[in-house]
Amino acid sequence: MKHTRIVITGIGLTAPNGNNLAEFRHSLLNGVSGIAMTEVRFMGQWPAGMCKFDPLKYQKKKDVRIGTRAGSISIYCAREALADSGIAFETRDKSRVGVYLGITEHGNVETENEVYNISKFNYDTKFWSHHHNPRTVANSPAGEVSLNLGSTGPAYTIGAACAAGNIGLIHAAQMLRLNEVDLAIAGGVSESPQTFGIFAGFKSQNALATHADPTKASRPFDKARNGIVISEGGCIYTIERLEDAVARGAKIYGEIAGYCVNSDATDYVLPNPERQAECVQKALMNAGMTVDDIDIVNTHATSTPQGDIQECQAIAKAFHARREPPAINNTKSFIGHTMGAAGALELAGNLPSFDDLTVHPTINVDELDPQCDIPGLILNTPKVVKRVDAILNNSFGMLGINSTLIIKRYRT
Repeated sequence: MKHTRIVITGIGLTAPNGNNLAEFRHSLLNGVSGIAMTEVRFMGQWPAGMCKFDPLKYQKKKDVRIGTRAGSISIYCAREALADSGIAFETRDKSRVGVYLGITEHGNVETENEVYNISKFNYDTKFWSHHHNPRTVANSPAGEVSLNLGSTGPAYTIGAACAAGNIGLIHAAQMLRLNEVDLAIAGGVSESPQTFGIFAGFKSQNALATHADPTKASRPFDKARNGIVISEGGCIYTIERLEDAVARGAKIYGEIAGYCVNSDATDYVLPNPERQAECVQKALMNAGMTVDDIDIVNTHATSTPQGDIQECQAIAKAFHARREPPAINNTKSFIGHTMGAAGALELAGNLPSFDDLTVHPTINVDELDPQCDIPGLILNTPKVVKRVDAILNNSFGMLGINSTLIIKRYRT
């Protein structure tokens, strides 16, 4: 079946090591980590990735106070994407604008903070925030974007664990092809390190990274890796049908070529490399491409001992028939795990490779784990390659959700 062509025309982001694509890309090519020690309530100091964007660039102080951290991240990224796209947003039909944001979890931060605050007043409910309900509903980040922009089309979040960033873009492409909207504002966001619960949860699983140097705590594929670095961030794109983008003379970052979302159905936490490999293979089929068409594979690898091995097994299985391996890299080594934002942010970090033919590396690999030693890994220093025409972006999540998104170089 011939699909309507869908393209990326604007990017807005905030990451622990950059507040726009240029800063983010510079950090990825120059080995700049965004991880630092952060005070976690009840737990002390832990490595984490915190963003340093200015929420007041696009919000009033009252709106920041009433809203959520995830909402502020979303508004900042959405506004930056619109500015980057060159879209005359004020003249657009706002009812034909869709906001689709992937998230891992929402409401934990607000609930934890309010319980902590009310505990100081003997749990008297008059000290409970009357903003609690709108701040903790699952659609809050997308709803806050809709309120800020004045968009009246569909605006909702997609809860898909750490596969959510990819799925935000996938869903946007689907809605554009169904003619539900004319412009999609889509991607993924996370406020995870603002809550101690996620730190405690990973620590209880022995999956929380430790290192004397926080910038080296996230170390996918390294033999000494010992867990996840929890981070916040966001990356939101403007997504359009090709004919609409061309008609207004838009800059086009890339074209959504294919995708797949599937489920392991085997374990709450442990991934299934066979299902991950199937996800990659089905995304290639959806794109009408083969393994030989892919030039960069961005891995999901989170720096956990077992998870990294299983993903490497999945990639090796999916690409075993290829004559020469694609370039394989990882972004979490720089910024930690940004949860619902991960897929969207990690894709953005690789999109400039279409122009400069440079693949950013995985950093912090002092001794490669032999079980992660697959052909094509780019380690510690960037690599210039002969061709970048297609990028394959993997994002996987708890309860066995997998997503693969393929972006190709735009050609007329």
